[in-house]
Amino acid sequence: MATLNRNGVNLHYVDEGSGPAILLTHGFGASSRMWEGQVEAFRDRYRIIAWDMRGHGDTDSPEDPSKYSEPATVADIAAILDACGVDSAVIGGLSLGGYMSLAFNLAHPERTDALMLFDTGPGYNNPKGREGWNQFAIRRAEAFETRGLDSLGDSAEVKAARHRSAEGLAKAARGMLTQRDASVIQSLTAIDKPTLVATGANDQNFLAAHGYMSENIPGAMNFLIADAGHAANIDNPADFNAAVEAFLASLPA
Repeated sequence: MATLNRNGVNLHYVDEGSGPAILLTHGFGASSRMWEGQVEAFRDRYRIIAWDMRGHGDTDSPEDPSKYSEPATVADIAAILDACGVDSAVIGGLSLGGYMSLAFNLAHPERTDALMLFDTGPGYNNPKGREGWNQFAIRRAEAFETRGLDSLGDSAEVKAARHRSAEGLAKAARGMLTQRDASVIQSLTAIDKPTLVATGANDQNFLAAHGYMSENIPGAMNFLIADAGHAANIDNPADFNAAVEAFLASLPA
């Protein structure tokens, strides 16, 4: 494990294995621990970098709410790649982590070799849909503010995580889980990188997004992971890893 201090915020990350670099970002309420099965499965052939977003896991939870945002998260990913001496990598993530991966590609296409989007939504073209999502995110924040870490729930990826405080998660919900515009979803048709879209077949809330991204990202490879919900990599690691393996094998050497 390693720590990078970026402008006073300590970012926790793991960096294991050797070979082509893959950077993985977890979902909201989870942490880099959710990727332990993938680190173990791929580190003999790939360099796996997984990190904790602000307010999550072992990364700091700044007091200033303005320190939590999509641009700050994208900059954190770039800083971790810099700290690892990696110019470009396969950029992947689950749920919020997948959304941030798309945002990173939009900001830094030259550093994105390929994309892996797991149980992810690309945002909303419709402002009403975005507002509905943001209201959901604010309710999540309020739950952390009133009930603390008890409001995390018991999903597989959340149970794998350990967090320092509920305050950081509340601020992350307000500043990072909420969405400001349609730039990410509108970038899909212009993506020119190999892209994997993989979703748990039982992840009802994200199946429509799976179909939308598969249809709108040119040449996207897509898999539905059987017997898996939102944390497809934990629910069915064998099929999940097989999908990732097939995608990585298809990339140019």
